[in-house]
Amino acid sequence: LNLKAKPLLSGPSGPYIVVALQECGRMNLLLAEIRRSLTDLDKGLKGQLNMSQEMEDLVTALSINQWPGRNPFSKCSWEKLAWPSQKNLMSQFADMLMRVEQLTNWIETLEVPKSIWLPGLFNPSSYLTAAQQVTARKTGLALDKMTIETHVTTMWDPSEVKDYAVDGTYVHGLFIEGARWTRPDDAGEPILVENTPCAGHLCESRLKELMPPMPVIYVKAVPVQPEWEASPVGYLRGDPQIYECPVYTTSFRGPTYIFLATLKTHVPATKW
Repeated sequence: LNLKAKPLLSGPSGPYIVVALQECGRMNLLLAEIRRSLTDLDKGLKGQLNMSQEMEDLVTALSINQWPGRNPFSKCSWEKLAWPSQKNLMSQFADMLMRVEQLTNWIETLEVPKSIWLPGLFNPSSYLTAAQQVTARKTGLALDKMTIETHVTTMWDPSEVKDYAVDGTYVHGLFIEGARWTRPDDAGEPILVENTPCAGHLCESRLKELMPPMPVIYVKAVPVQPEWEASPVGYLRGDPQIYECPVYTTSFRGPTYIFLATLKTHVPATKW
């Protein structure tokens, strides 16, 4: 893979290739550890190896449908090598298979995906930084003078994305809590942002709809404007029609923060 990627690293998509290599490296470490620990457990149960504390912790986790290593006292290292998650074993294993599929499709040709399943990466921030790097090289602007803004497209299915985004990337797989995004019937007339149709705004969530999905989002790399206020989580626009929404990998929030999304709102942003 490294030999295949080497000539592409100096090309325009070089930063994305670096992300792909890092993601594959981390996934291979996790898969190797899963294979090793399960092989050792199989041998231990057959009597070919002495049962260690790590094997006992693995049996305990598997029996209660818990991702091994989630317990802070466990000797298993699955959790340490995995991505932040609060899912049980079955859900997270299914999640892992989907992540492997995305990486496999990506490295087959090493072509940048037209739309990336952002939560399916170990380090989603690195992919967004790569988008900024590519745009910074193209425009000649300094990377530290760039940030990202988000535009919610009219595409609800990633298969609808036919072209690459201009000065950025398309991402999908995000959900929103405490609100929802307007469906096409209520979204109004779409506006074009760099030839990408975008429409809709934040509105009240429906009953029993805890975390409705978001459409495909256009993450655009833009130069920082003088009136924007720098903060630890990103640049604050101070625009009353924009809600600066923090995006996290899990509902635990905290250390799983990724970036600040700029979402249109027709009511004061303080409501959200």
